[in-house]
Amino acid sequence: MEHAPSTHPLLVALEQSSLGAAMRQSLYLYPGAEILHILGFVLLVGSIIGFDLRVLGISRGVAAGAFGRHNVPLAMVGFFVAAPAGFLLFSAEATSIAVNTAFRFKLICIAVGLANAALFHLGPWRSIDVWGRTADAPLAAKAGAVVSLLAWTGAVIGGRLIAYL
Repeated sequence: MEHAPSTHPLLVALEQSSLGAAMRQSLYLYPGAEILHILGFVLLVGSIIGFDLRVLGISRGVAAGAFGRHNVPLAMVGFFVAAPAGFLLFSAEATSIAVNTAFRFKLICIAVGLANAALFHLGPWRSIDVWGRTADAPLAAKAGAVVSLLAWTGAVIGGRLIAYL
């Protein structure tokens, strides 16, 4: 599906910048950024999925608090690798990617995932050491885990569909 590229001055400037040009012209920059982006989101989403599944009741023998204190920092490292690498990829074709439906869906899913993580840390996370040793997480924690699974899976799907929509 072909979309008319955006004419927004910031997007045009980014795409026409030396960064955008380098990303398009270098034999190694674009593939390198893509590899970093993939490795980053694998670490991000893999860590989050593991933790969310624990909150939903899988691997109840592992304390949720300990599991979270291990996985959440890994997810953060993954995000801080994936996001800048994604920006580099975006810079190469900013005007066309910005109007891509799959890209917009991906950004919405990322925003939902990040907002959900913030809410989880302001709510259920505060008492994770109490409920994390029991068989069942509170409903708010389970709801957050479901939203998280949907949001981050949606982000991956949206990212993959950018090339096709």
